[in-house]
Amino acid sequence: MNIELSKKEFRRLLDMVYIGNWVLNSTRGNDRFEDYDKLESKLFSLGRDVGMTALAELHEGEIIPSKQFTEGGIHEAIMDYEDTVFFEILAEELARRDMDYQPVSKENYDELVARMDEYIAEFEAHGTDNILIDSMDG
Repeated sequence: MNIELSKKEFRRLLDMVYIGNWVLNSTRGNDRFEDYDKLESKLFSLGRDVGMTALAELHEGEIIPSKQFTEGGIHEAIMDYEDTVFFEILAEELARRDMDYQPVSKENYDELVARMDEYIAEFEAHGTDNILIDSMDG
C-alpha cells in the first residue's frame, strides 16, 4: 500500500499515531497492545527516513518518539482532552445522581443536559475547588 502525504501531513499523522497509542497503552502497564507500539515505531522510523530525525530516537533496539517530540507540546494537547473528558463525565455523573439515576429518556433529557450545563459552568469558574465529600476528613 502506498499513501502520498506532504511532510506537514505526515507530521500530523505522527501526532495522531502518538496520541492514539498513548490513549490505548498509557494505562496498561506491561499489558500493552504491542501491535500499536510496533506501528508507532514503524511510522516514527519512516519519519527519520524523510528528515524528521529529531522526532524519533533509538531506545533498547526500538525506534520510539524522541524526548524532544514528547516534550514538545503533544502532552498538553492530551491533557486538554483529558481535562475536558473528566469534567464532562463528572458533570454527567453528578447530574444523573441528582436525578436519582433515572434512565435517560425523551422526558428527562433536557433536565439532564441543563443540570450538566450548570455543573460545567461551575467547573469552568472554579475547577474542583467547591467539590466536598462529607464523609472524608479534610
